[in-house]
Amino acid sequence: MAATQAAGAGLAAPRTTAEALLTSAGRLLGLEDDLVEVLRHPKRELAVSIPVKMDAGKYKVFRGYRVHHNLARGPAKGGIRFHPGVTLHEVCELAMLMTWKCAVVNIPYGGAKGGVVCDPKTLSRGEVERLTRRFVSELSIVLGPDKDIPAPDVNTNEQIMAWILDTYGMTTGGTALGVVTGKPIALGGSLGRRESTSRGVYVVLVEALSEMRSDPKNATIAIQGFGNVGANLAAILHRNGYKVVAITDVAGGIYRHQGIDIPAAIARSQSTGTVAGLDGCEPMTNEQLLACDADVLVPAALGGVLTEENAGHVRASLVVEAANAPIDPAADRILGEKGVTVVPDILANAGGVVVSYFEWVQGLASFFWTEDVVNERLETVMKGAYGSVRALTREHRCDMRTGAYLLAVGRVAEATKIRGIYP
Repeated sequence: MAATQAAGAGLAAPRTTAEALLTSAGRLLGLEDDLVEVLRHPKRELAVSIPVKMDAGKYKVFRGYRVHHNLARGPAKGGIRFHPGVTLHEVCELAMLMTWKCAVVNIPYGGAKGGVVCDPKTLSRGEVERLTRRFVSELSIVLGPDKDIPAPDVNTNEQIMAWILDTYGMTTGGTALGVVTGKPIALGGSLGRRESTSRGVYVVLVEALSEMRSDPKNATIAIQGFGNVGANLAAILHRNGYKVVAITDVAGGIYRHQGIDIPAAIARSQSTGTVAGLDGCEPMTNEQLLACDADVLVPAALGGVLTEENAGHVRASLVVEAANAPIDPAADRILGEKGVTVVPDILANAGGVVVSYFEWVQGLASFFWTEDVVNERLETVMKGAYGSVRALTREHRCDMRTGAYLLAVGRVAEATKIRGIYP
C-alpha cells in the first residue's frame, strides 16, 4: 500500500457511522489511507430478481441482495433477513459490521449480509418456502461451505435455514452441513445456539461488572427488550444469582426494586405476549426504563433507542449493547462525557456468530459437541475478546467502542496486507 498521507487526505468522507469508526481506527493504527479505502468497500454486491408463484397462481417478482464485505480472514458469514425495508445500502453496511464482529472475536470469517424485500407476515408458508428456494438458487454462484455461509436474521428462522440447506444440496447433488448455520438440531444444528447471543452478552457483562465493583452480584440490571435475546439473558442472569429490576417489551414493562421473578415474567410473556401487569411489579415504559435507577442498562431490542434527547437521563454506569446499534453517535458522546462505560455491539452480541462458527466446524467434521462444551468454548472466546479490547482501550486511552474497532480493523488490515491485492 502507498505511504500514509496526511490525516484525512485522500479518503472519501464517511457515509455511515461504521465507516467513520473505520476511518478513526485506521488513523489511530497508522494504516495507509489507500488500505483504509480498500477496507471501506464491499468485495462484491449481488442483486437478484426472485420470481415466485403465489398461492393465487400468479407470479410476483421480489428483489434480493447478498453482499460480501471482506474475505481476507475467511469465507463470508452473515444473516439473511426478510423485511419490506431491506435496501442494498443497509445490506452493505451490515456486511461491514459483520466483518468487524467476526474479527473482534477472532473467528476466521469475513462479513456478509443478505436480504429479500418482502413482508413474510403477508405470505403463506408455501410462498415463503418458494421464495427462499428461488433466492438460494440465485445465490448459488456465491454460496458454499468455503465461500459464504448464511444464518438466520430478521424474520428468518431454523426452518428457512433447513430449506437453504436442502436447496443447496439439490443444486450440488450432495448434503453439505457447513453451508448454513442456525439449522435445526436434526439437520446438524449446534446445541447451545438458541441462547448463544444472550450467553455472550452475559459473559462480557459480568467481565465489565467485575472490573467496576468487588461484588458484581450486588448490581441491579435493566433489560430493554424481552424477545429471544432479552428473555434468555434475563434467565441466565437469574440462574446465576444476579438481580434484574426492570424489563420492558413492545407492549409495556415492569419494575421491582427487590428484583423481578424472571421465570414468572417469562411465563407471563409467553402466555400473554407481554411482561406488563406481572403481579408485584410496578408498570414502566421503555423510556422510563432507559432512565431508571439501575447499575447496568442492556438495550436488547431495536437500534437507535438512545439518542441525544434521552442519553443525558441514563443513570446506569454500564451499558451493554445486546441489540445492534442501540446508541446513536450523539448519545455515545453524551454517555462518554458522563463517564458511562459502554460495551459495544460488535463485542457484546457476538456470541451468536461465535456459536454459528462452532456449528460450521461441527458440520465440516460431522462430529458434534455437547452443550456444555459449546458453552465453555463460547465463554473462553468471549472472555478473550473482552480482554483484548480492554488492553487496547488502556493502551490508547479510549472508550471500548474505539478499542473494539482498533482490534477488529487491525486484524482485517493485517490479513489484507499479508495476502496482498491481486493481481
